[in-house]
This record gives sequence, C-alpha cells and structure tokens, in this order.
Amino acid sequence: MKETLRYLAGLAGPSGYGSNSTAEQVTEDCSLPSQLTAIITGATSGIGAETARVMAKRGVRVIIPARDLKKAGEMKEKIQKESPKAEVIVLEIDLSSFASIKRFCSEFLSLGLPLHILINNAGKFSHKLEFSEDKIEMSFATNYLGHFLLTELLIEKMVETAAQTGIQGRIINVSSVIHSWVKRDGFRFNQMLNPKNYNGTRAYAQSKLANILHAKELARQLKARNARVTINAVHPGIVKTGIIRDHKGFITDSLFFIASKLLKSTSQGASTTCYVGLSRKTEGVSGKYYADCNECSCSSMANDESEAHNLWRQSRALIHRRLRLPAAAA
Repeated sequence: MKETLRYLAGLAGPSGYGSNSTAEQVTEDCSLPSQLTAIITGATSGIGAETARVMAKRGVRVIIPARDLKKAGEMKEKIQKESPKAEVIVLEIDLSSFASIKRFCSEFLSLGLPLHILINNAGKFSHKLEFSEDKIEMSFATNYLGHFLLTELLIEKMVETAAQTGIQGRIINVSSVIHSWVKRDGFRFNQMLNPKNYNGTRAYAQSKLANILHAKELARQLKARNARVTINAVHPGIVKTGIIRDHKGFITDSLFFIASKLLKSTSQGASTTCYVGLSRKTEGVSGKYYADCNECSCSSMANDESEAHNLWRQSRALIHRRLRLPAAAA
C-alpha cells in the first residue's frame, strides 16, 4: 500500500527518483568515463526508442537491432537530428528466430566494437496462440528465449570489454510487475514452449517472470567467475506503448479510460532502464529488481534460486540442441 501511494504521489525513493522521474532527468548527472556502446532491443518504438534517444544524447553509441529496418532507419534519423554527433548503427534481427539472433551477433561481433551495455527490452504480447519458426510459443520465444540467446552469444564480449577497459558491463532485462501473477504450478518449461490452453496474459506474465529468473541466475554465475558485468531486471511501470494497445482487447473501454490516467509517459517508463544502465549508484549491483528507479521486491518465485537455475539449464539445453552447439553444462 505504501509503494502504491508513493507511486501515485510521484514521491522519490532512496535513489532520489520516483515514478514521475523521466529518462532525461535520471541521466542528467551521469558522467560517462568514455564512449560506451549499448545494444537496445525494441528500440524502434515505445520505451526502447526513448531509451535509445536519451542514451545517444548522453554520448552512448547505440546499436538498434530491428526486424523492420525502415522503421529503425527512421529512428536513427530522429536521434541524429536531435543529437547530430550521435553514433547509431542499425542491424537486422528477429528476436523470435534463433537463426536470426545468431546472424545478428555474428554481424555485430565482426564490427570489432566493445560492448558495455545490453538492454533486453523488446516485448511481444499475442492474443492468439502463435508459434515462432522454431515452433515455440511466440511471447516466450521473443520476450525470454530470444533475449536469453542474445545474452548467451554476447556475454563473453561484455566480459572481455569490461576486462580491457576497466568499465563495468551492465545487462538490463525489462520485465513487468505482472510477473507476480504467475503461480508455481503454472510455470512449466515444456508447457510454456507449447501451451495446451493458451491465455495471452498468462503467457506474457510467464515470459516476464522468466526475464527476472534469468537475471538472478546469470548474476550468480557472473559473480562466481569474478566478471565485471552485472545484470538486473526492471519494471518500467505501466506505459502507453504498443503492448498496452494489444492488451486493450480484454479491458473494457471504461476500465481502460480509468487505467490510462495512471499510466506513465514513455519518458517516465524509460527512466528506470536508463537509471540502472548509466547511474553510478547502481555500479556493482547485480541480480536485483528495480521499479521507479529504486530497488524493490519481486515475487517469492522470482527469488527462487533453484527455479532460476533450472530455467537457465533447460533454456540453454534447448538452444544448444536447436543450434547444434556443443553440449550445455548442467
């Protein structure tokens, strides 16, 4: 109740920021040690686009992976019109396709650039049961497994960059408070790959819980190997984005009207991602969950270390089988 009142009032938390803070406000005092390179998925619209715009404005080299190259090109033009010195690179990717993600990573790595920040932001909500080309339910394939593979293929570059530059790498998984809706008996790996009784909201919530569990397990692994790379999950708030428009089908018009008054602006929605990605206050922090630019609690299931490890093990085994990579470790 206290958190809800703080959200509605826009009161600042321990970080000095709150639900009303914008991405530009939380990055105003960020002094970057040198030019950083960030990959931001879902950066052609919504909070991903705002994250890319603000980071480019702060001097970050931005890589935009996109399925729609025309839309990504327009976003690049928009960013460079505001920030003429901004370096923006557009590369093709389909996050629901393992093969496409592998091609993107090969193309990015061939550029010889460092990688300091990876923001797994893109989100998909499917009303109807759809499957990816890898025959996996579309929300789970795009929101979770696609980002899991992307991180898997880029993590060594991030560890290498951190070691060579002395600048800590940061990975941010964009999740949602809706992850708390998932019950333990409703989180079964094979059922999420190919659900028998499909519900779009449930599938979306499952993928968002998986994003947090991924952050928890990878944070543990990175700490164990003393890698200078952190990973955290964030809840951006309920924002007026394409995801919300997709959800409108199951909310009555009157309820949506009331809810819309509580929605964040896109800039407010991007603030937590930008804060965790650039602030000195979050340096060294890993395996945590943030909302409104402050660390907060997630569901008990999202904190389950055994659940996190099992999900990571099953995800890695599946991807290695599909891509015919060397056998995954347990």
